[in-house]
Amino acid sequence: MKEDFLKYQAQTTPHPLAIEISKAQGSYIYDKNNKAYLDFVAGVSANSVGHCNESVNKAITKQIQQYTHVMVYGEFIQKPQLELCKNIAKYLPESLTSVYLVNSGTEATEGALKLAKRFTRRSEIIAANNAYHGNTAGAMSVCGAEQQNRAFRPLVPGTKFLQFNSEEDIQKITNKTAGVILETIQGGAGFIEPKNDFLKKVKNRCEEVGALLILDEIQTGVGRTGTFWGFQNYNVIPDIFITGKGLGGGMPIGAFVSSQEIMSTLKDNPKLGHITTFGGHPVISAAANATIEEIFSKKLHKEALRKEQLLRAHLNHPRVKEIRGRGLMLALIMETPEIADHVVLKSLENGLILFWLLYEKRAVRITPPLTISDNELIKGCKILKNILNNISL
Repeated sequence: MKEDFLKYQAQTTPHPLAIEISKAQGSYIYDKNNKAYLDFVAGVSANSVGHCNESVNKAITKQIQQYTHVMVYGEFIQKPQLELCKNIAKYLPESLTSVYLVNSGTEATEGALKLAKRFTRRSEIIAANNAYHGNTAGAMSVCGAEQQNRAFRPLVPGTKFLQFNSEEDIQKITNKTAGVILETIQGGAGFIEPKNDFLKKVKNRCEEVGALLILDEIQTGVGRTGTFWGFQNYNVIPDIFITGKGLGGGMPIGAFVSSQEIMSTLKDNPKLGHITTFGGHPVISAAANATIEEIFSKKLHKEALRKEQLLRAHLNHPRVKEIRGRGLMLALIMETPEIADHVVLKSLENGLILFWLLYEKRAVRITPPLTISDNELIKGCKILKNILNNISL
């Protein structure tokens, strides 16, 4: 299968990990030889309630037996879609009650950018250096990572960039700005948290000049950072926010969320301001509803903060220069990129799945399922620390 994988399936890097998967359950993934890998990555934050979660699987099976795709999004009333929109809105302030379901976080980014431009009738977007909001042309235009973007220019024009956490750069937001798009915690840049009320100050500036604040909750949302939505940690309410990844419990999904007033501008003049065929797919919506229920019924969002402290206590090591992030969205910052590479690859040999971040090459990603047990966390930490103890780089 590896030969066919390399021959027929388009690749994203020259050296994929290429583990042949046979099954996955809970916090473990198994290869064709039935070797178990403890998963500290969760499909890059997507498998929020673990692999093959029983409640999610039951919801999927039940919905498949009723109906799957029946009509393009927004025409028919489909119970799973409607319940999901209500479930998302239930845990949000009243200014964020209109939900547009899409297929991925990247599509949610595209929809949010269009919405900001449509509502404000402005074209300028402000984004952050070394941001990551997706990989389509529009999303790449607001990523601020020239090492990724240069090969694909020209991209969508009209974007300016600020430095995350720079109060001086907030003044770049003017009455020409349609929207400011920021990750609530910068992901690919190294799991960098906002400091000194940075997000609140950006929102205040947006209000001064009539721009909209868009927060990217694709990684920070759905319980990963201790509250259900990451922005709830930082005393700020965005005008629009986007979600994806963990919302589907392992199924592909995205959404952008705003007020009725703002969102209504997509439905007329022109009609069909944003269109999606499979967005809000009933089977995936059913999975997302079960995921939300699982997180709240087991208080997994609150457990994320306790598990963070457990990880920090067990990963105290001279080779780890810093642990960034919040909840179960953590990055170990090593001395060099070479050490980070060694840790990721050696851990895989020892049955522990870790991963890299896009731009911070010294970082090792730790984003396990929210359902991971204390014993599994400690087991993974022991594997990791044993590698650090024996490293010769």
